[in-house]
Amino acid sequence: MDRTLLRDDVFRRLRDAIVDCTFLPGEQLKDADLAEWLGVSRTPVREALLRLGASGLVVARPGRSTTVSAIDAKAVRDARDVVGSMHVLAVRGMAGVPTDSYLERMRDANRRFAKALAAESIPAAMDADEEFHRVPVTVLGNDAIVMVLEQFGPVVRRAERMRFAEDGQASFERHEQLVALLADGDVEGAADLTFETWHTLSDEDQPSTSES
Repeated sequence: MDRTLLRDDVFRRLRDAIVDCTFLPGEQLKDADLAEWLGVSRTPVREALLRLGASGLVVARPGRSTTVSAIDAKAVRDARDVVGSMHVLAVRGMAGVPTDSYLERMRDANRRFAKALAAESIPAAMDADEEFHRVPVTVLGNDAIVMVLEQFGPVVRRAERMRFAEDGQASFERHEQLVALLADGDVEGAADLTFETWHTLSDEDQPSTSES
């Protein structure tokens, strides 16, 4: 595999393993063990851990250890505000774009979201939710927004995972409402709902796992 593709693949696999709680907050990550698990050399693993550190998903203590970061309420709140703003921009960007096929993709993703919730499959629900929200981002085609979401989105998704496990139905209903607003051409209403959707992830939803 091309070195760049390999590096990105390792990063995404480790990122997803942290988000889906394969690796839990506080768990130590050893590059040799991770390299063996992924079937790669240590170099792309070390590069991935550096990127994960920049995203706030791991904490590196030079000369000591690298561990999965705690789910910190302030970090989630800060990331949520940035991620929410990016999605509002993306939803606004759908204005004036032929949207029938895009809206059907959103409806399909939301149907799969509901099906995953009914089956109590939180990983599948998260995948469907991410695909749902990715559609407006794809329509806008702004690479800078994609880069911001790549960095800060996983911080938010770790917290979202717990919300979906407790009350995913509310998210399904907001998805349905968003599609209806976009279908009606109500861009301001869709933008307002998108803002509200991301800000429903409040401080009260966050566990007390911050490190002292």
